[in-house]
Amino acid sequence: MDDYEALLKKAEEELPEQLGGSDRFVLEKVRGHLEGNKTILSNIKKMAKDLGREPQHLLKYLLRELATPGKFSGELTIFGAKIPASIINNKIKKYASDFVYCSECSKPDTQLIEEKGITFLHCQACGAKRPVKRL
Repeated sequence: MDDYEALLKKAEEELPEQLGGSDRFVLEKVRGHLEGNKTILSNIKKMAKDLGREPQHLLKYLLRELATPGKFSGELTIFGAKIPASIINNKIKKYASDFVYCSECSKPDTQLIEEKGITFLHCQACGAKRPVKRL
């Protein structure tokens, strides 16, 4: 039994320390500026990558929710209206809630899969699967 205790103590000592709190998945804020009547954002593609979704899917959602035209231009995202960053951040949080976080275990380890014309959110952590609305 002493060997077990020694091995357990050694294993605990070799565990990495928790860094920066308990939440391992943090949504960053949008970065950009206004240019005339347009809003230009520089990190939407990175945010989509962090969320594990296609940038086009996130852009389509934002354009529908914000009721504005927009497009990607290289690494930049251009919206055809002046939109405060706080509103865009709120819409991205809603996107994550609808299309990223699992409704059962609340983890972001999910992927969108399509079966018979219906899109499902499938959780890799707990195995839950639920339909999501189409964009």
